[in-house]
Amino acid sequence: MLDKALPSDSVVVIGLGRFGGAVARSLRELGHDVLALDVEAEAVQAAADELPHVVQADATDLETLKQLDVGSFAHAVVSMGESLEATVLTVLNLSQIGCKDIWVKANNPAHGRVAERLGAHHVVYPEVEMGERVAHLVTGKMIDFIEFDDGFAIAKTRAPAETHSKPLSESNVRQRHGVTVVGIKRRHEDFIYARPETVVKPGDQLIVAGPTRLVEKFAARV
Repeated sequence: MLDKALPSDSVVVIGLGRFGGAVARSLRELGHDVLALDVEAEAVQAAADELPHVVQADATDLETLKQLDVGSFAHAVVSMGESLEATVLTVLNLSQIGCKDIWVKANNPAHGRVAERLGAHHVVYPEVEMGERVAHLVTGKMIDFIEFDDGFAIAKTRAPAETHSKPLSESNVRQRHGVTVVGIKRRHEDFIYARPETVVKPGDQLIVAGPTRLVEKFAARV
């Protein structure tokens, strides 16, 4: 087990399928203290080489979570696959032992609404969110795209012709299109933070931020 005095970024990940396993490994690589749980011995064995703290345990059992001191972790991520019943019981248990920040992977909106009503603070829909992201990328208008819950997005897109060979203060992207150029990625050069005097060159990639609809519209100008 981990030390009793856990930092504010400690996380327990429950369910080591494709999504939960990826979250646990990524958190560990970022330097966070991670406790990973799964009811299946095979999943635990598969993760043991990459995660230092992996336990075979049934998170639907309240006493098990108490014995593992799961309530002392700052965050909990629940990724129980297709089992709504297991997710429901686990979220209830986490709420009962006082988890302050519960994230739940849901397969559909109904699944997500149930989790929220039972105490989940955040619900994510990996398949849906990835599908939306790919839809933005597949046409080639955007090189990368991330949308946030409040209708705000950040995208990497090719610089449209109207911005070429002039400083950003002259192309007036924000005034004309309602999006902000955050930075520029130029081949074989480090990231360039955007300033009014920054000159955009043909072939540059722009990182822009703003309301999703306006970001999409700006990227379509390429």
